[in-house]
Amino acid sequence: MRTTKRFTPALLERFRQTGRGRGTYQNYIPWHRVGRGDPSSRGRSHLMMWQGRQIELLSDVEWVASMFSVMVPGCKDLREQFPLSLAAADHELSAYDASMTALQMPGTLQIAEELGIRHPRVNAEGVSASWVMSTDLVLTVVGPNCGNTRLVAVSCKSRGDTAGRRTRELLQIERQYWSVRGVDWLLYTPDLFEESVGLTLRNSMPWALGDPAPADARALATELANVRSGQPLLSTLLHLRETLDDAFDLAQRAFWQSVWTGLLPLDLRRGWRPHEPLCLLSNPQFLLLNPIASQRSAWN
Repeated sequence: MRTTKRFTPALLERFRQTGRGRGTYQNYIPWHRVGRGDPSSRGRSHLMMWQGRQIELLSDVEWVASMFSVMVPGCKDLREQFPLSLAAADHELSAYDASMTALQMPGTLQIAEELGIRHPRVNAEGVSASWVMSTDLVLTVVGPNCGNTRLVAVSCKSRGDTAGRRTRELLQIERQYWSVRGVDWLLYTPDLFEESVGLTLRNSMPWALGDPAPADARALATELANVRSGQPLLSTLLHLRETLDDAFDLAQRAFWQSVWTGLLPLDLRRGWRPHEPLCLLSNPQFLLLNPIASQRSAWN
């Protein structure tokens, strides 16, 4: 009979030795991973390809949050299951900017002590060690024209998962960890967005994150959708396919990649099916549909 794998001090040390939680872009390895070698997550796990790397997500909540994340204007990197340093360490931006290594920032052990909160630990076979806390998603966002690089930290919770006293204490440590680093920290829950928006993202994701459509195809999709606002999506897709003289799949990818990159501010509440009429929004209205892009948080 197969037993459930448990977290132990030895397992955490193996994570460190194998380079988990380090790297950027395609070289990043998440601290917690989807696989038989790791203890199972509470919900369904998901794998999502983005920017040439397989993003590993431990729940439906994280899955949808990651879709909102990659839609944030200027998002260039996404590091999931990101470990928080126990001891004082370099600022997390130092992975992108060597000059940031001069900034030594406090770890979770010091922060927990200052807040008067018991730091979590893990025990097994008479051995005890401090638990390595993690943030579900850390976005690297670059400003227009390669401007300032900043981080956004996102903790994902299901409805009702933030009510417990101990959960609130751990979230407080995580929040303070990022606050002292000058990083925006968001508590993301499904209550922050309309369910219909999440359904549209889940169903359009294969096209939006599929093979990149040529820039001219995306520009054409944007142009056609703007003049056909109010008409069924299918008519735009058919016209786009005929103009491109290519498969229907390219038309879908060109259209949805235009939406997800913000070129085409579609009202995502209206659904994704081809018979649905196109309804366009202003750019500010479109951003408001995205709780991460609009910096909404369930923390209070």
